[in-house]
Amino acid sequence: MTMTAPSFRTVFGVGEFRALWLAHLLSVAGDQLARVALTVLVFDRTASAGWAAGTYALTYLPDLLGGALGGLADRFPRRTVLVAADVLRAGLVAVMGIPAVPWPVAAGLLVVVQLAAGPFQAARQAVLPDLLGEEKLPTGQAILSSTYQAALVVGFGAGAAVVTWLGVSGALWADAATFAVSAIALRWGLRPYPVTSVTERAPQWASLVAGCRLVARDRKLRSLLAIACCCGFYVVPEGLAVPVAAQLGGTGVLGWLLIANPIGTVLGALLISRLPQARQMRWLSPLTVASSLVLLPTGWTPALPVVVVLWTLSGAFSAHDLITQVQYSLAAPADQRGQVIGVAIAALRAAQGLCIAAAGALTQAFAPTTVVGIAAVAGTVCAVAAGAAWTRAVRPRRSPLGGATPPVAQ
Repeated sequence: MTMTAPSFRTVFGVGEFRALWLAHLLSVAGDQLARVALTVLVFDRTASAGWAAGTYALTYLPDLLGGALGGLADRFPRRTVLVAADVLRAGLVAVMGIPAVPWPVAAGLLVVVQLAAGPFQAARQAVLPDLLGEEKLPTGQAILSSTYQAALVVGFGAGAAVVTWLGVSGALWADAATFAVSAIALRWGLRPYPVTSVTERAPQWASLVAGCRLVARDRKLRSLLAIACCCGFYVVPEGLAVPVAAQLGGTGVLGWLLIANPIGTVLGALLISRLPQARQMRWLSPLTVASSLVLLPTGWTPALPVVVVLWTLSGAFSAHDLITQVQYSLAAPADQRGQVIGVAIAALRAAQGLCIAAAGALTQAFAPTTVVGIAAVAGTVCAVAAGAAWTRAVRPRRSPLGGATPPVAQ
């Protein structure tokens, strides 16, 4: 019998999840406010799509190392990691908001802020299976994913207005306040969730190497990581939104482009979360391919409404990411979950940052919409390969006696 997924109300009935959700909402909204303000500022001053995309990529690339630090979530109580990361980010962003701080120093602080995001995200993902259990986990992940995208809409849509109202310094101090409130919510709303003593004594480098080896050996983890990294291609429109807006009609259309993908993702996540888990797993490969494929017509520079629809559809298809996260968390051993998730965060952010940076470089030779089309082609090819690997990983194997056996990790 097909079991109906738990409702959002049921999951929100878990008090600890409410604290985790509030922290998630505050952090994402604050981050997006600062990110869009910096990107628009750079483009206005340089009129360069390459520099604008490079600035946006800067917020992703530090996660390459930050994700590698995800093993901290297996060495210390996970609440401690969450709170410490938020306190550190609150302090650094507050310093960035001081007008007298030189821009190179502020950029360096931004890198450290992004480094701290890796252990935070790893600890949050690692605690979810223990907090919600396997039954509620898909719905809880859908809530967090929908919240993330909704916060993107608010952050993108209100970023310029808030910077105009508060100024750059005021916007950064507002960002620092979101991290401080998040730390308070987690400290008083979450249990410590201590880790096992064996993992706690493991050296950080040994933990990282073990996490990488585990992902490389396990067919399911390996294919899920490949699927997750495909987002590097369909996140390119987000990184090129400012120059694409300039190509299509000026900054007045920027808001429509920025909110298209997040709105689509929210709608997609709401639909996917209601599907039984078995059906979610069957749809994972086709949705991964569709996320990039639907962006291809952007390369022909259609009218703005068509581009908005295409980007919205891409966002809806990309909601498959919540399936990937749930399956990845469940496939990871509990005592190595933080590090295994950290490896995924590092790979994911590296893929996003490198693809956006490469797209920015290509805009020196091609129109921004053409670059989006190029990314769509590359993303579709990679998604087909990753989806095929996932299908092989979960396909039941035939036993010598003719019966089906579950797939095994390799």
